[in-house]
Amino acid sequence: MRHGKKFNHLGRTASHRKAMLSNMATSLILHKRISTTLAKAKELKKFVEPLVTRAKEDSTHNRRIAFSYLKSKDAIKALFGEIIEKVGTRPGGYTRIIKTGFRLGDNAEMCIIELVDFNELMLKDAKPAKKTTRRSRRSTGKAADAAPAAPAGEASTESDNEEK
Repeated sequence: MRHGKKFNHLGRTASHRKAMLSNMATSLILHKRISTTLAKAKELKKFVEPLVTRAKEDSTHNRRIAFSYLKSKDAIKALFGEIIEKVGTRPGGYTRIIKTGFRLGDNAEMCIIELVDFNELMLKDAKPAKKTTRRSRRSTGKAADAAPAAPAGEASTESDNEEK
C-alpha cells in the first residue's frame, strides 16, 4: 500500500530517482531549459525550486547543501551566480512548464521545463502590454467635427455663386 507517499516514484528505485533528478536539475541550471515528460518535470520542479530559494542567501552552508543535491561544481557556480542575479527578487515560482504534445513512440505527454526569467521571447511579450481604455459606441470626436463643417462649406460655395 502507498499510504502517505505523496510524490511520484517515477517507476524507479530511490537511488535511481535521486540520481536522475540530480542530473536533470544540473542540466536545467546549466542550459536554462530542458525537454522531458510531464511527470518528470513536475517532480523536477519540486526538486529545483527549494534549491533556488536556498541559493538566495550565499553562504558556505547553503552551497554545501546545494552541492549535496546537484553534485556539480559548474551547476553550483551557475546557480549562485547568474541564476540568482535574475530570479533573486522573485518570491517563488522559478520554473515554468510548457506542454508540447505527446511523444511518438509511447504517447507520453512531453513538455519543456525552463527557468522563468531566462526566456527572452516571453519577456519581450510581457513588456509592451499597455493600458487599454474603454471606448463608447457613440462617435464623439471626428464625426461631430465633420458634420458641421460640411454645411458651412456648402454655404460658402453658394454665397460665392451669388456674387458671380
